[in-house]
Amino acid sequence: MKKFPVRSSRCGSALAELGIGAGDVVSVQLPNWWQALALACWRRGAVLASVMTTIRGRELERMLARVEASVFITTDRWDGYELASTVAEMAPRLPALRHRVVLGDVVKDDEIDFVQFFQEQPPPAPAPHATDPDAVAVVLFTSGTTGEPKAALRTLNTLYAQISAKLARRDGTPSRRYTPQSLMHAVGLLCASVSLVAGGATLLVDRWQAHRVAQLLAETGLEELMLVPSLLSELLAMVREEGIRLPRLREVTVAGTVASLELVTETVDVLGLAPRAQWGMTEGGNIHTGPEDPPDWAARSIGRAGVGTEVELRAVVADGPVSEENPGRLMIRGGSVCLATMGRDTGMVRVLAEHDEGWYDTGDLAVVDGRGGYRLIGRASDRVGGALMIPVADVENALRAHPDLTDVAIVGHRDNTEGCAVIVSTAPVSLRDVRSYLSDLGMTEWYWPTRVERVDALPRNPMGKVEKARLRAWLAG
Repeated sequence: MKKFPVRSSRCGSALAELGIGAGDVVSVQLPNWWQALALACWRRGAVLASVMTTIRGRELERMLARVEASVFITTDRWDGYELASTVAEMAPRLPALRHRVVLGDVVKDDEIDFVQFFQEQPPPAPAPHATDPDAVAVVLFTSGTTGEPKAALRTLNTLYAQISAKLARRDGTPSRRYTPQSLMHAVGLLCASVSLVAGGATLLVDRWQAHRVAQLLAETGLEELMLVPSLLSELLAMVREEGIRLPRLREVTVAGTVASLELVTETVDVLGLAPRAQWGMTEGGNIHTGPEDPPDWAARSIGRAGVGTEVELRAVVADGPVSEENPGRLMIRGGSVCLATMGRDTGMVRVLAEHDEGWYDTGDLAVVDGRGGYRLIGRASDRVGGALMIPVADVENALRAHPDLTDVAIVGHRDNTEGCAVIVSTAPVSLRDVRSYLSDLGMTEWYWPTRVERVDALPRNPMGKVEKARLRAWLAG
């Protein structure tokens, strides 16, 4: 951490040399490396548009075009995919893109070597730039599972509001923390930012390997852990199998989705800690359970609103009370909610303060939990995915262009963590055919369906909408 300010200052100087200033967009697609945190975009008044390394060319080009990125920073190759070459191919179609910066072993003549330009030979330090904490500072793309993928436009103040609310629940002691979530994702960015604001340290691991992570947690004396349920389950199995002790661990948080009662019980058995639930989304969020709740509460509730966040439940049937039969749409408002959203393809910007008195519809359905908090009932939009949500509408639209498909619906299976393509076709179409077609389009791999079922016609309601609940029941039966 002692070297971090110097490294960040050098990166800021490099950005200045590239002509980056207030309002310019710097897009970054890097693994969980320290360079991703030291880029100093905010020192220059620039906007950070982060992209996870799992995003492939088709979606990446749309993102870069929408934000009009001036600089793109990536690595040459990651997990067998040529990230830098992919961007080089699309660069002629991106008129705003002035510089491509590559961190890796292979840097081409028309690319900037990150190590040489940002780390080893930085230009003189530029004059300090006044930072506006209420200007857009981060663009975080969401999956857009109900329609067009969109981006959340966050300011430094909305990020700080979320961080400070988390710190308000603590005793103020600096901690060592870890999450496997990408620094390109809201959860990873916020986890690392907590350390920058409050002290302590964040453990960065660029690949998830349960055995290695368990060893690192023990070696570093980690105190806080945030995981999605599936990865927590893997980690618990490894800790139990290897007999690894984590004596300093004092907080385990389950994020992304509700934990099962079995997972909560196993966490208590293996780690001696009752896990906490934390609800949130890219657009914002500050709802959590706490140490005052029963040990199994993370399996029964997402918790209460934190400092500076308001929650409102609006019954789906407007003239009836909120109940399990008539759950409420979970609405949030407060300092930790994004400034605006922007459509990835249409570019339509929706400023939250200009609509519905600042309330944001999360798309979740919930009821009260009896302890001042909320229990999730489901998704208003039938979302599909685990830690990362699959952009269902985007996949459906892509498959509808397949020459042998006349209709398609993506429905969740395997606990809604993976997508099944229910198709209407003029000829036999296999899972391999579907995945090969999407691969040829350059679509991100984890968007692809893992199952295909053929039907004569999709069930639709009188409004013409596909009745996905019927399809899910059919798949499960």
